[in-house]
Amino acid sequence: MSNLRFSQVLLKISGEALAGGHPFGIDNQTITNFCREIAESAAIGARISLVIGGGNIFRGVSEQAAGMDRASADYMGMLATVLNALAVQEGLEKQGLSTRVMSAITMREVCEPYIRRRALRHLEKGRVVICAAGTGNPYFTTDTAAALRAMELKTEAILKGTKVDGVYDKDPAKYPDAVKFDNLTYMDVLEKRLRVMDSTAISLAMDNNLPIVVFNMFTAGNLKRVLTGEPVGTVVQGGDYHA
Repeated sequence: MSNLRFSQVLLKISGEALAGGHPFGIDNQTITNFCREIAESAAIGARISLVIGGGNIFRGVSEQAAGMDRASADYMGMLATVLNALAVQEGLEKQGLSTRVMSAITMREVCEPYIRRRALRHLEKGRVVICAAGTGNPYFTTDTAAALRAMELKTEAILKGTKVDGVYDKDPAKYPDAVKFDNLTYMDVLEKRLRVMDSTAISLAMDNNLPIVVFNMFTAGNLKRVLTGEPVGTVVQGGDYHA
């Protein structure tokens, strides 16, 4: 662990990422690849907790939810994150890792309730903790849940695994001249309205000086590279970095 830049992290993965190249649903090969990355990182001593979105199944703020009560739609989205968490748990255990799914909405038959001290104990024992159901409250995204859990679990950074290799000034899939940022401050993200995490999550991270690293989770070995301090992706933190 002495060789790690970050020895205890929270990894945020969107639900859409779990769909692989499909418009919705869960892609088993994608989950297998992600879980292999996590297992390799755990093998070098990193303590890892996860927050997983549910957008591949249902998103509260979307065309799917048009006309629905926002709170009801958000609760449906939270349940979708539990499905994803159970799928990732299965993938991680196939890699030989010990895991616990902990849900902010109580459903004892399928996972543990999220209790901070219990989650910390699981991490101390080398288990991967998968936090499901967001914060358990409507109107809060899984980005905000990730920032909250990262602080509760005493992590050193939030790692946001995406389909691109960092943060750009505009969508690189649509604009060939998009410029990638290597370093950003929290205020850069808020003022430029960059799509890193939502503003509540960024503000929480800023108030607690918690770094955020945005990187391509689909590139093999990237998670380990981030943990060991290689210059991968975009780092969002305080200090004097300005884009």
